[in-house]
Amino acid sequence: MKKKLKITLNSPVILMFVFVCLAATLLGELTGGRTTELLFMTYHSSLTNPMTYLRFFTHIFGHSGWEHFVGNTAYILLLGPMLEEKYGSRTLLEVIGLTALITGVVNYLLFWNTGLCGASGVVFALILLSSFTGFREGELPLTFLLAALIYLGQQVLNGVFTVDNVSNLSHILGGLTGAFAGYVLNRQKL
Repeated sequence: MKKKLKITLNSPVILMFVFVCLAATLLGELTGGRTTELLFMTYHSSLTNPMTYLRFFTHIFGHSGWEHFVGNTAYILLLGPMLEEKYGSRTLLEVIGLTALITGVVNYLLFWNTGLCGASGVVFALILLSSFTGFREGELPLTFLLAALIYLGQQVLNGVFTVDNVSNLSHILGGLTGAFAGYVLNRQKL
């Protein structure tokens, strides 16, 4: 007798993250971007406005459109479950939250006329965090070095030579957050 195939909830933080991004993107599309600007984008607004502080975290859920959403969530769905299994749901949630806060605050402080939305910083954090999965004391994984060189190097080059609406700095900051988290988390386990 064949065993029935069942769908399992294997990565609750990642799945919830993707579903919140989906809902935020859908709302943004349905409202012509108004909800994205109000709730899911960080930009220079008054520090007396409580939404300013909320958006430091929620900007990672909003996306400028479906292509932006699909590009980010594809990476998140590929990398996230492995990382959530290795580090645990709470730790992964903390890495995502820290990445959101760092990229949101830096964008607020340095780019007064630029809004930031999307999970690209989180994607880069997960990419570099995943390269630390085989970390051992006294060793630097070649996969980390190559990922850092390729992904962060590309962002530096794009930031210098390309004028577009992509926040290369948030990608770099996300990658550095993931690399730092990977180093700290794996060092603690040794």
